[in-house]
Amino acid sequence: MEQILTFDMELIRRYDKAGPRYTSYPTAVQFHDGFGPEEYKAVVERTNQEDPLRPLSLYFHIPFCDTVCFYCGCNKIATKDRTKSPPYLDRVSKELELQGALFDRSRVVEQLHWGGGTPTFLNHDEIRRLMDTTRKHFTLRDDDEGEYSIEIDPREATAETVALLRELGFNRMSLGLQDFDPVVQKAVNRMQTEEETFDVLHAARDNGFKSVSVDLIYGLPHQTVESFQKTVEKVLEVRPNRLSVFNYAHLPTLFKPQRRINEDDLPTPDRKLEILQRTNQQLSEAGYLYIGMDHFALPDDELAVAQREGTLYRNFQGYSTHRDCDLIGVGVTSIGVVGNTYSQNLKTTEEYYAAIDQQQLPVFRGVELDVDDILRRDVITELICNFRLRFIDIEQRNNIKFSEYFATELEELKVMVKDGLVTMDEESITVATAGRLLIRNVCMVFDRYLREKSEQRFSKVI
Repeated sequence: MEQILTFDMELIRRYDKAGPRYTSYPTAVQFHDGFGPEEYKAVVERTNQEDPLRPLSLYFHIPFCDTVCFYCGCNKIATKDRTKSPPYLDRVSKELELQGALFDRSRVVEQLHWGGGTPTFLNHDEIRRLMDTTRKHFTLRDDDEGEYSIEIDPREATAETVALLRELGFNRMSLGLQDFDPVVQKAVNRMQTEEETFDVLHAARDNGFKSVSVDLIYGLPHQTVESFQKTVEKVLEVRPNRLSVFNYAHLPTLFKPQRRINEDDLPTPDRKLEILQRTNQQLSEAGYLYIGMDHFALPDDELAVAQREGTLYRNFQGYSTHRDCDLIGVGVTSIGVVGNTYSQNLKTTEEYYAAIDQQQLPVFRGVELDVDDILRRDVITELICNFRLRFIDIEQRNNIKFSEYFATELEELKVMVKDGLVTMDEESITVATAGRLLIRNVCMVFDRYLREKSEQRFSKVI
């Protein structure tokens, strides 16, 4: 398949509306408190019996940040008090014990991810302790063939930190950068030098990390096409395996730190599109392929290879090559995917600590997918990962006649065919290169919940 992007400014302007990012279907909007610890235990037991060798994925949420970045919409705790991490790790260790007792030890952890917050807010002893505890309660790989990744704030990591992470089994990392321009950095309260950023990247390579990704954000205050181009140029000099170029969604009513950003300093919607267009051009000229949903990768990167082979997957951590894992969310706010269910942990540390201290799983809401959910998830996953959908594949996996089940959706797609977003015949749907930035729009056609309820808050697609 062609892993490229065609930038059609007029088309993007017409279709740039709010919609889900589809890290899951149904989205978290459909989670409810009727799914709790007992329902979670039941589904884990069922998956153990149905497939005792089904691999696992572990996600750890480390919520602490030394300083707050004003653009951030993540669940985090901004604090300089490092004494807050030990009591949190105490509870995480207890949750690992509770979770580990549920899952068959024959189920190997193929994928592991530490996110935040800032995972390296933890000191070296705490990092080692958390990984040791994980190995105590779960079967981790010891051959470096798993996908073990961590999000890094270069201001909170040294070469020694990177060496320790590699020693403990991490082999992939994502580096937060956003923008090198000091005016932009000051406006979003994230001062970060090129030296400290690239020192961590080079340390990762020196220690044998398999993949390093760099995160950028466009649409921040004071950004211009020229200023962001300079940041991209500097990043391309070190040639990371992957790049994520995220759209800044200004939602100050939802995220309090964003209220400290002066809206008058934000680039206009047209200027944001120009920044994105130039960035796409730079990355394309440098040999990067467009994977989808803000992500670019070198041709030999495993995400690019998986997409070409039609095996790419998407979950709450983004794109992945591990489709057949049950995901266990550990820590405050973490989301898990076990069997055909989604579940989420309690959102505040107070509630989370209280549940753990009572020897209770901290699951407070979730959802069990019905047959229609599973079918539509299958459709959306194929489209958002591989930009192509063969009707026969969906029919064989879900025992339906695609043209009959999705007659309404196929009729709606004709408008997108006319506009050049997709091509369609009697056997398949293919997302055109001009429609790939708008893949969320294509997926929304198949979202039953968007049809049933319009009052949902999502960010714009571009």
